[in-house]
Amino acid sequence: MLAAGLASAVYADDWLQWRGPDRAGISTETGLLDEWPPEGPAVNWQIETLGQGYGTVAVEGDAIYVQGTRDGQSAVFRLRANDGGEVWMRTLGPLYDHPDRGDGPRSVPTVHGDSLFVLNGMGEVAKIAKDTGEVIWQFNMLDRFRSPNTHWGISESPLVVRDRVFVMPGGREGAIAALSTADGSTIWRSSELGDVASYSSLILREIAGTEVLLGFTGEAGVGVRADDGGLLWRYERPSTVNAINITTPVLEGNLVFYTASYGIGGGALAITAEDEGGSFHSEEAYFGTRLQNHHGGVIAHEGTLYSFFGPALTAVDARTGEVHWRARSVGKGSLVMADGKLFLLGEHHKVGLAVATPEGYQERGRFEIEDRGGPSWAHPVVANGAFYIRDQASLTSYDVAK
Repeated sequence: MLAAGLASAVYADDWLQWRGPDRAGISTETGLLDEWPPEGPAVNWQIETLGQGYGTVAVEGDAIYVQGTRDGQSAVFRLRANDGGEVWMRTLGPLYDHPDRGDGPRSVPTVHGDSLFVLNGMGEVAKIAKDTGEVIWQFNMLDRFRSPNTHWGISESPLVVRDRVFVMPGGREGAIAALSTADGSTIWRSSELGDVASYSSLILREIAGTEVLLGFTGEAGVGVRADDGGLLWRYERPSTVNAINITTPVLEGNLVFYTASYGIGGGALAITAEDEGGSFHSEEAYFGTRLQNHHGGVIAHEGTLYSFFGPALTAVDARTGEVHWRARSVGKGSLVMADGKLFLLGEHHKVGLAVATPEGYQERGRFEIEDRGGPSWAHPVVANGAFYIRDQASLTSYDVAK
């Protein structure tokens, strides 16, 4: 069985992968500002050199890793956390070129030991030496698994656990695949799950002693055994008909919550173990059309779900689906949680800070960032005393430590 540990040992308050230490959107950071001045927190630095893309950052100590573009190529960068200076840049092949909503990579590099694992919009998977930028291995997963690209380009961020990399290429021969971190070879493919790919990323959780990959394919919310890819459950109700499922699933207690937009909604699946052999029973606990999230993520914390369900920031009872409160806040956007607070980024360039509580919306700061010609879709990150916002070619570090 795989270890329940995540991508790498976490030092200080690093952010080593998509949605942070546990892929739950929650930082381990403490000692942060409880309130912002009217102009927002102080800016540490700002750069405008990332090119195109919507992928946010991974942070480890004094290093920042992020995808973008350079000279018409998809690229990954290592930057210095103290000033945003470029340490190295590595191109991975052609960028994803779409006539609407921008080009470039959408996903986040994953830091694991002395390596970086990257997946770009064209399906290129690469293992890169994080200190030098040398490519150790690289291949195109869409070519290997004979899978078509998604309409908007591959957007998932690779999940790395011990000696395996988990990705979701989609395809009738198996939607999810496990790769070897050593050489990129295929360990297994989930042959019982022939769904098309979505834009969502996988998470790993231990449920009743079994390590399970929780995923949202282009057709259903699913649970798959991490050791061999066996299908454990399938939940189609929250899925859109056009495979635009983006939001990462969350687990709260024994409830797995899946949500999609475009008039669909969100629902929780109650998971119980049927025996000690890794068999599970799944049953819908609740579903609500108002619980639809487009792409900005859901945070589960102490029995409450926080998300931009529709255009409003909303707090929901994770056990029942009942709404505690709704607030206009910064408008539809994305969020992360740190030090008991919600760091909010509206897609129309508004930034906010609010208390994470089911008791009501309590705002602690708001400011606006420059409109750079496209929606602010890259998720914010809080790591090592800094609040990072990537918006188009720019990356800004704000000082949010007390």
